Amino acid sequence: MLELRHRGSCPGPREAVSLPHREGEAAGGDHETESTSDKETDIDDRYGDLDSRTDSDIPEIPPSSDRTPEILKKALSGLSSRWKNWWIRGILTLTMISLFFLIIYMGSFMLMLLVLGIQVKCFHEIITIGYRVYHSYDLPWFRTLSWYFLLCVNYFFYGETVADYFATFVQREEQLQFLIRYHRFISFALYLAGFCMFVLSLVKKHYRLQFYMFAWTHVTLLITVTQSHLVIQNLFEGMIWFLVPISSVICNDITAYLFGFFFGRTPLIKAAYVLSKYQYFVCPVEYRSDVNSFVTECEPSELFQLQTYSLPPFLKAVLRQERVSLYPFQIHSIALSTFASLIGPFGGFFASGFKRAFKIKDFANTIPGHGGIMDRFDCQYLMATFVHVYITSFIRGPNPSKVLQQLLVLQPEQQLNIYKTLKTHLIEKGILQPALKV
Repeated sequence: MLELRHRGSCPGPREAVSLPHREGEAAGGDHETESTSDKETDIDDRYGDLDSRTDSDIPEIPPSSDRTPEILKKALSGLSSRWKNWWIRGILTLTMISLFFLIIYMGSFMLMLLVLGIQVKCFHEIITIGYRVYHSYDLPWFRTLSWYFLLCVNYFFYGETVADYFATFVQREEQLQFLIRYHRFISFALYLAGFCMFVLSLVKKHYRLQFYMFAWTHVTLLITVTQSHLVIQNLFEGMIWFLVPISSVICNDITAYLFGFFFGRTPLIKAAYVLSKYQYFVCPVEYRSDVNSFVTECEPSELFQLQTYSLPPFLKAVLRQERVSLYPFQIHSIALSTFASLIGPFGGFFASGFKRAFKIKDFANTIPGHGGIMDRFDCQYLMATFVHVYITSFIRGPNPSKVLQQLLVLQPEQQLNIYKTLKTHLIEKGILQPALKV
């Protein structure tokens, strides 16, 4: 494998570089002599070998430093490396679970902030690997543009969420009305500005390296931002649609790790039974303008009310009973846990293959014994997409509160037309009595 030499002293990157004439135009008769500045020559020397590399020339990334707290190192110094790693992982796992329970207690808004924080950290870990692999720290504008694109995409998705779930709040604020009305145009204009900056930053003879990183950034955005947006959409359907899928993956991950030690197992179906009893977990998350906060109060739907089911003949013989009482959500949780057990791990396999391709053990060293945030959430993103598709396909019906919010932002004439149409429809169905003529 070819080894790249590290250049210690490099001049600062250029703010923008003009694109050279295309080769086809030069061959067609425009024989212009291009003057190459000393700065361009230096950039040629710096990036020439990087842009011409093959995949087999990718250098090995140096391992991350150990960030285990000193107090843990001293306490576990007498153990073998295997059991030392066991205790470090166990202690940090219990700490993270405790913090997660605390955030659940603090409510939906804190959970949304948690998802946003995890998304940003996962983006940072993946994009940093790209910088290291392609030695692209000094590419003009690129670190700034990567984070700018993250900001643009988050602005688009979170703006869509605000428009859907905070319509009554937006209606009271004129400035927000303007931003929501032209949200998609503003989002596109912001992205277009970043796209133009990328084109202006292209460096002669090194386009391939820059397009590598451009593609790397956009794939990372697809993996992190899109999936985290779906997680938040699931959360708004009810906290149980956020907690049970995440818990399924966590339990599957922990059980897989424990299996090598103790052959353990976790009965997650019981957790679904307990959570289904509380409005805090089963009610859709809604924003109430009168109290200026999120609320989870409702009459639980049939999914979270006990139902009696007749068992098929082969189960009657096994269980020795003809009927069983279950929450319908428990049946849905079987589908969720099945996906988490059988398909969810493929997200982890994908992440493992990614790390093997670049010869790294972990995405980062954020959590001692666990690696980076992305190491812990590689399966969660795949699970989030499945849950969102599952809800939209088999669970979600028309949302009256959301329809009402959309009606409130219409013009008075439009609201009156909808009222007349709805009244006529209800009279035809016999739900309303026609007004008596005097």
